[in-house]
Amino acid sequence: MSQTYSAKPFLSVINDSVDIDISTPAQKRALSYASTIEMLFNQVMGSKMPADRIIGQYFRENKKHGSKDRRVIRESLFGLFRWWGWLSQLQSEQPHVTWFRQLSACAALEQHAWHDITQAWDLIAAWTPTEIPRTNSGSISDKLALFTSLSGLTACQPSDLLPSWFWQTCPITTADELAVVEAMTSRPPIWARVQSMKTTAALAQLNKAGVDAIASQYFPDAISLGHKSLNLNDIDVYKQGHIEIQDLASQVIGQICQPQANQMWWDACSGAGGKTLQLRSLMLQQDLQSQGTITSSDIRNKPLEELNKRVKRAGFNNITIAPWTSDALPVNPGTFDGVLVDAPCSCTGTWRRNPDMRWLDDASAVNDKPALQLDILTRSAAAVRSGGQLVYATCSLSPSENEQVVEAFLAQTNEFELVPVVHPFTAQLCNMLTIWPQIADSDGMFVAKMRRK
Repeated sequence: MSQTYSAKPFLSVINDSVDIDISTPAQKRALSYASTIEMLFNQVMGSKMPADRIIGQYFRENKKHGSKDRRVIRESLFGLFRWWGWLSQLQSEQPHVTWFRQLSACAALEQHAWHDITQAWDLIAAWTPTEIPRTNSGSISDKLALFTSLSGLTACQPSDLLPSWFWQTCPITTADELAVVEAMTSRPPIWARVQSMKTTAALAQLNKAGVDAIASQYFPDAISLGHKSLNLNDIDVYKQGHIEIQDLASQVIGQICQPQANQMWWDACSGAGGKTLQLRSLMLQQDLQSQGTITSSDIRNKPLEELNKRVKRAGFNNITIAPWTSDALPVNPGTFDGVLVDAPCSCTGTWRRNPDMRWLDDASAVNDKPALQLDILTRSAAAVRSGGQLVYATCSLSPSENEQVVEAFLAQTNEFELVPVVHPFTAQLCNMLTIWPQIADSDGMFVAKMRRK
């Protein structure tokens, strides 16, 4: 779809093309929403910029939208990307009809609750039959049956919902393929981590504030905040630094690191510091007087500024910043009990939360990274003291960014050895650990633990 319509041209095109009376307030709002959503969709696909950045900028510039408007626009936009592998196969002689069929089918698949709007989209889509089938099941098989009955397309497959290059670069068994697709087409809960407070007390305060918070069965400080959108700045325990938003799969990394209360750790690719805060929290859980330290590094200043804000909100001490300013280590070599390398990657493990990225990227997102990842891992390893730990992690599901990088690193040095780890969700002993998103309703993640001999 290269052409973008405003609400008024949409109305003109429809009135000139089909014998439908678009006159009710809901129908006119539906046209306006359709125009806005298409504009945003085209902007994402054309600019290759993340959808959350595009829509965030749009809402900042268009403050006229109320909460319902924002919800309809946001959830419809992300739903389109979630089901685009099927929706992109819809065709019509009239481009605007194709667009409304995509919106209508997306609303049916997502089971959107704004029926006055979706009924207007159904009407303009001119489906045959006109009765739109609905389903209450979340299974991908039922979703495919719904889409097939709606569209008449019989060649669609569950695997279409992820690009072909994903299956080539992130191979999985045929038995697990359907489960991966089901996970990637659903939204995980908002996972958080409790710090400087008892989990039971945090849950009580969150529930009192109307948040659907429940404890995780896997980690004592992990909690789910449900699926509803939250304004964190309205939540006291967040403002007081007692909870941090961190996906459950991401929390696995800190649990694998197992920092001891008085150790020195370096977070070599810290970003905005979610894992830095987790490492410090785990130290303080062992000893409130912990003298352990965390040094956090990144090549970008903005995330480090955000890290400083989060450290201040949490009230944590013994966290320092050491930016990467060149290829040289920003820390002293051979001094750390543990070094965490959460390397830049293709982020295929985060596609549940960012469904647009599966259509914006191509195989180069995976294939371009291993050389950089190996370089960062090799440089950072120099900071590990004798007997210390080196932990390599990514939010990728591709072996070329994960196991193969670790194997290449170990092949070029005899100073490090793998440390087997226990899968926190299956209790299996693994040499290297990949968290698949369907296992515990989380993102995807990889982690390997090594020790300097």
